Amino acid sequence: MNSSGSVLEMLSITPPGWGGVLLTGAFATLMISFGAYLVGMALGLCGALGKLSGFRPLQYILQAYTTIVRAVPELILIVALYYAGTDGLNHILAWVDLGPIEVNGLVAAVAVLGFVQGAYMTEVLRGAILAIPVGQLEAAKAFGMRPALRFRRIVLPALIPNALPGFANLWMSVIKDSALIAVVGYQELALAARVAASNTKHYMVFFLAAAVLYLVITIVSNMLFSVLEAYFRRGQRTAS
Repeated sequence: MNSSGSVLEMLSITPPGWGGVLLTGAFATLMISFGAYLVGMALGLCGALGKLSGFRPLQYILQAYTTIVRAVPELILIVALYYAGTDGLNHILAWVDLGPIEVNGLVAAVAVLGFVQGAYMTEVLRGAILAIPVGQLEAAKAFGMRPALRFRRIVLPALIPNALPGFANLWMSVIKDSALIAVVGYQELALAARVAASNTKHYMVFFLAAAVLYLVITIVSNMLFSVLEAYFRRGQRTAS
């Protein structure tokens, strides 16, 4: 069999090919990334509103959160949060006379990456909110809009176009960071490629295949964010 035929056989979706394993890993990467992204967005929105609330103790806590998480490498945070989080949860369960549990790998991956994403989302959303013209907010207050209505009618529609470039960067970042989850044993695309390469000893083939899948995910993501940005910026003037 020639080399091209051998490569195609190794990348076949059906066994003994490893293409199915790689695609399953790519799906796991998307699941982890999407879940972490949503968790990070929720944390980031709460963090941004907290930082802009004017309540000093909360601002200090959120400042410490964003500073520490952004300063420490993601790999260290993932390992520390995974093991410390599992130990802490089991200690709490022991206090209430319950046995230890083993945290599901997918849940742990989403929670840990979401916590890291939340710090970056906080700053993206805080900047997007600060970019909203003050006059719009004051006009809404003058019309007697309550904070919740003001957020839904004025703040949210105005902050999304401002935040979309940051959202796109963070999505690309979480896609790549999901590969770090392999250190806590959950199989996503990078670990699937390593397993396939270790079993066949064709490292270049499977790592290049994984790189191509990451590239496809990135290109499709870029296209989706471009569509979203065009939609949310419709009617706005663009620099010529």
